[in-house]
Amino acid sequence: MYCYPRLRDLREDRDLTQETIGKLLGTTQQQYYKYEKGIQEIPAHHLITLADFYQVSVDYLLGREKS
Repeated sequence: MYCYPRLRDLREDRDLTQETIGKLLGTTQQQYYKYEKGIQEIPAHHLITLADFYQVSVDYLLGREKS
């Protein structure tokens, strides 16, 4: 299992759906669900897109830094 501890929190803090973030990434809600739950590894280009979208670092998304 992969670990992306902050993806759900960032999404929910902005009242966004998994479907919305899936569209942002050019994928489906089902695929994004797998990323968020740690079932499947997120490709680097998706991590970069999410970091830019949420205005955080990739390290923050991966739980490697606090803010």
